[in-house]
Amino acid sequence: MAEEQTHQSDAPQAELPEWLRGLEQKLENKGEQPAGQVQQRISPLGAIAILLVGGLLLMIGYTLIQRNKGTVSDGPAPNFTVTMYDFDQLAMPGEKVSLKDMRGNVVIVNFWASYCIPCRDEAPMFETVWREYQDQGVIMLGLNINDPLTNAEDYLKEFGITYPNAPDLGGKISNDEYRITGIPETFVIDPKGDIVRHFISTPSERDLRSEIERALES
Repeated sequence: MAEEQTHQSDAPQAELPEWLRGLEQKLENKGEQPAGQVQQRISPLGAIAILLVGGLLLMIGYTLIQRNKGTVSDGPAPNFTVTMYDFDQLAMPGEKVSLKDMRGNVVIVNFWASYCIPCRDEAPMFETVWREYQDQGVIMLGLNINDPLTNAEDYLKEFGITYPNAPDLGGKISNDEYRITGIPETFVIDPKGDIVRHFISTPSERDLRSEIERALES
């Protein structure tokens, strides 16, 4: 009986119907398919496209994170270094200066552009305030965004601006450091280097003077 059972287990393949043996063979062949064949279906162009999409998603994610941080409106003012425009009528022409170098003074940082209508409206007021306070430990600093050099110079000449101005190259200061939401925006920084007021859009002359006086007393 044992011999008969062994004999039957040795040859089950011969007992299977032909259609079942064919199905079994197909399954075996499928299981033997090299795993690398799936990867081979992705073309080099497809791989590049995947990398580009992944990079784009990372950039979008970084931008959203930066925006969610919000504008720096108080606390220590982020440091930056700029090279002033080298125009004759401006103070500190061509000088390379950092915000840290201005410590001990009240610093008013104003982000502007020649194509910005509110910026044009406020420019004469900033010049007036600068002329009054420049000998009292106050530095007015304009940071230009996205203007060609000739446009920036024409703007400064048009409004008779004499306080120092510099380009915000690549928008690094406005976007990465202060994360402003538009122009104009103005920051009043006290002698210790802390932001005491952040003006969105144009401040009134009265409010600007009030914040300067407060910063001078701090």
